[in-house]
Amino acid sequence: MTENRFSSLQLELLKIYSFEPTEEELKEIKAWLARFFADRLVQKVNSAIKAKHISEGDLEKWLNE
Repeated sequence: MTENRFSSLQLELLKIYSFEPTEEELKEIKAWLARFFADRLVQKVNSAIKAKHISEGDLEKWLNE
């Protein structure tokens, strides 16, 4: 039998749902999660740009390809 394991994030989200948040609270949580992961993505992209010495010109060129 295969054992299902939840990540720590999944467990925390299950705890949230056990409190039966309102629709408005769920919208807030979804917005917070979206901002959190968007911010992380921006940080990683900025780190890669800096580490690989990518210029604004390079980015513009790639966008227009």
